[in-house]
Amino acid sequence: MSSTDQTKTEERRADARRELTKVREKRQRGEGIGWNGKTLREQLAKLEDKTEATDHYNGLSTLTLKQDDPIRYEQLYARLRGDLVTAREISKEVSATPIVEQEGELCYGLFTPEGDSIAVSTGIIVHIHTMSEAIKFIINHDYEENPKIEPGDIFVNNDPHVGDVHPCDLMTLIPIFHEGELVAWAGGVNHVIDTGAIGPGSMNVSQASRFGDGAYYTARKVGEEFELYNSWKKEYPAKTRTPDFLKLDERTRMTGCLMIRDAVKELIGSIGVDTFKQLSREAVEDGRRGFRKRIKKTMLPGTYRGASFVDALYEGQANVTREYANENHLMHAPSELHIREDGSFQVSFEGANKWGWHPYNCTPAAIQGGVWVMLTQTVIPNERVNDGAYYACDFHLPVGSWANTQNTETAHAYAWHFLVSAWAPLWQHLSRGYYARGFWEEINAGNANTSNWLQGGGIDQFDKLHAVNSFEAACEGVGARYVEDGEPHASAVWNPEGDMGDAEAWERVEPLPFLGRAVKPNTGGAGRRAGGSGFESMRTVKDVSRWLLYEMGNGYMTSDGGLFGGYPAASGYILNATDTDLQERFENQDDYPQHDLDPESGEFESKVDGEITRRPEGISTPKEFDDYDLYLNYLRGGSGLGDPLERDPENVVDDIHDGYVLPRHAKDAYAVVVEKVDDEARHNSAVHGEYELDREATEKLRAERLAERAEKAKPVSEWYEEERERIREQNLIDDVKKTYESSMRMSTPFADFYREFWELSEDFEWDLSEKAQRSLDNRFDTGLRPMWDNYTRRHKIWLNVDDEPYVPYTWHADRSIQDLSDIESTFGDDGR
Repeated sequence: MSSTDQTKTEERRADARRELTKVREKRQRGEGIGWNGKTLREQLAKLEDKTEATDHYNGLSTLTLKQDDPIRYEQLYARLRGDLVTAREISKEVSATPIVEQEGELCYGLFTPEGDSIAVSTGIIVHIHTMSEAIKFIINHDYEENPKIEPGDIFVNNDPHVGDVHPCDLMTLIPIFHEGELVAWAGGVNHVIDTGAIGPGSMNVSQASRFGDGAYYTARKVGEEFELYNSWKKEYPAKTRTPDFLKLDERTRMTGCLMIRDAVKELIGSIGVDTFKQLSREAVEDGRRGFRKRIKKTMLPGTYRGASFVDALYEGQANVTREYANENHLMHAPSELHIREDGSFQVSFEGANKWGWHPYNCTPAAIQGGVWVMLTQTVIPNERVNDGAYYACDFHLPVGSWANTQNTETAHAYAWHFLVSAWAPLWQHLSRGYYARGFWEEINAGNANTSNWLQGGGIDQFDKLHAVNSFEAACEGVGARYVEDGEPHASAVWNPEGDMGDAEAWERVEPLPFLGRAVKPNTGGAGRRAGGSGFESMRTVKDVSRWLLYEMGNGYMTSDGGLFGGYPAASGYILNATDTDLQERFENQDDYPQHDLDPESGEFESKVDGEITRRPEGISTPKEFDDYDLYLNYLRGGSGLGDPLERDPENVVDDIHDGYVLPRHAKDAYAVVVEKVDDEARHNSAVHGEYELDREATEKLRAERLAERAEKAKPVSEWYEEERERIREQNLIDDVKKTYESSMRMSTPFADFYREFWELSEDFEWDLSEKAQRSLDNRFDTGLRPMWDNYTRRHKIWLNVDDEPYVPYTWHADRSIQDLSDIESTFGDDGR
């Protein structure tokens, strides 16, 4: 540490000791660390009372600071946010893992004493609200009394039942005091490379319960006077395969939080604590108003409905940690977005099926954080981004479902697997509203399912125990927009600033040399506007032992349905090769596999001998790899928008030259006929050669396709009769029947709707195999094991349906827009 850094550290500790003396003096007088001597629980309860009574955050019907001096208000807020972004950009250079340094899997937030975010940095801002949840847990479980919340304290959390998405996102929280009062919290989160799970990597997939997820740290105090406890320094690294990386990640978070703390102290010194308090309160209320204002402007009131599914197939997989987990799951997300006339809205997952013995379950913190980050990229990209949006939303998350397990036995290591899929209909709900109101530039067909995740570990090239977690998944294809194609390999829904990272940076920490990296053709959904393409990396293994790798992502099913006639993005598959002749090929300078751009071509198989595995699934449990074995890391594309037959044929030719579309796919998907005119490619092409459009043949083929559509089309009533007969005859595979039976057991409204819609008997239920029946009975009999002992008012909705906010429109088979009391919008003009 430099002399300057040492001096700064001593100044911080001296300030913390001065503050601590004041805190302890207040405690001797029977006062809390909240404002005006209140305890934090009292302060939080008062805030909730005011907010509920007035429908304004903390009762702020007037934004005095903003109203009296709007320029100064904006300057102060911009200063806060600038300090957060600066903290992120500087601190991420402390980390050694490309997950943080390359991909930017790091974010910071500034929070009120009650845990509501005031301002946020860039990065994985999904975790801003998860940190909010962790702070509220600390308050509601009387940490102020024991272990105490004092100046200089350091807290960590990675427990999704408290406030996180999954355990590999570790957060650091530091309270900020002024004159013995807690005035704010600084918080930072980053995705760590390994949590000590039963398998290597940050998101192992073979465990059936929480006890295989890795180390959980539940809102734990780990330091005082800005110094970590020795016990923590020993315990934390010892529980992982990558202790050095985790130590540096923790320094990263500490660095950023301390920079934020210093910035807040400096701001208070220049504007006064009362102004800072007013700013923090008004910023949240301003965010709430901004959110509702945008909803009123861009959406129509009513109910938007959709559904998504994703597969989690474990039947027959090796290395599953429990025999009862050896089964297939289809995760079901029937979503409703209720837009109210005051601009608030409710997201409901009524009808979601039961949680499963897999690591893809979610908690309310994960769902709320996930929806929140999605909204910041759509509804409020230019408004005040903070927890004001949270106060404008309600969430109906059925207790016991995958979305709200309320059971601390459930596993959550890769909650994103279904979170991203569950959001797919929400993108489309918003896009349909934008279309109705004429905001066509805002329409997005939905971003890609963020997989595959290359993960694993063993003994690395330096003879050390190691784990890997490639974050190339931060660069998926983006869904098509109404006005233009989706961006290829550009982003991930959980990190709008995602980056695939430099191959050289990954090779420094992963003993997996790149053999090739290229755009993946045919992965973006076809449409008038095409979804952005994904990409692929071909990796081999070198100088390792006991090395395990596995895949995780959607396989048979695609969760990213197209919009307005557009096609879904491509689903996943697995490609590996073991016991290969790759070393011999290298030595002889023979051809070797660099890509799998056309899985049907046989090119990969022609360039390597060995045990080749090519499967349509997307998930595999850890399996052993040795030197010169091959692993394909395939990252997905975004969904399409609009009828593919309406796409400009010249754009399809450009897609071929840019490597987004294979020539035969141009004919199959777009009815575009092309002719190869040169074997030498003059573009950045994934196929060899130059192509030209055969316009006459294309026009003829498109006319034929339209005629075929008309000939094959049938009235919905005929389709309905056929499908109803399939259901009545139970002519569905067991996995599908188990899914719907689970949803019907979970939700009486959904069961009533399903039976009514398909005209089934009132006692209809699915005939299941003995194994499927036992699986459901096992999980439904497990019961609830909630983590929270004391709830805020908004958290009570997780457990008590009767207390949930009013759901304006419920499931009915014959419901339509005409059921609304007034089809015309009744939005006011004051933005409140």
